[in-house]
Amino acid sequence: MSSDLLSTVDGGRAQPARPAGPKARIPDCPLARTVEAVGPWWTLEILHEVFDGHDRFADIRHNLETPADVLRDRLADLVARGLLETADETADPQERAYRLTESGRALRPLILVMAAWGNRLLAPEDRSLVLVDAETGAEADPVVVDRLTGRRLDTPGFVFARGPRASAQISARYPEVPARH
Repeated sequence: MSSDLLSTVDGGRAQPARPAGPKARIPDCPLARTVEAVGPWWTLEILHEVFDGHDRFADIRHNLETPADVLRDRLADLVARGLLETADETADPQERAYRLTESGRALRPLILVMAAWGNRLLAPEDRSLVLVDAETGAEADPVVVDRLTGRRLDTPGFVFARGPRASAQISARYPEVPARH
């Protein structure tokens, strides 16, 4: 391993350096902040497991077929990002349970909408996983709506506008919030 991939932790033995997560090109862009907070692609897979009740290290490892050392690092990263917390810190690492933080739980709608979008790329008979109503078994089709009006947000009636603390880059691209009538 090349020396630029190693870092020393607390003066101890060299450890593989953690690659930095994606950095926002436009720091005040909310989409970029979300990508920074979520981090690598595997974040959503692990959170999905915990949402589904597979909260123990061994279960997550089995379901995702992830090597123990890799999963341990990934779970530690999610705890550091504030998306998960340990439910039983004293347990053996192989038996440790994790729970979602409020920030982690807030990502569930994103995961549901992303899964539904992915399913739209497939014929119904080719889907391996579908979202259903637990009571009726009817397939659900998640959409994002405005909490106040119930209107779908994926229509031309909703646009981005710059906020009160917009940078010059954001201000140059987006209009001011239109005046209310």
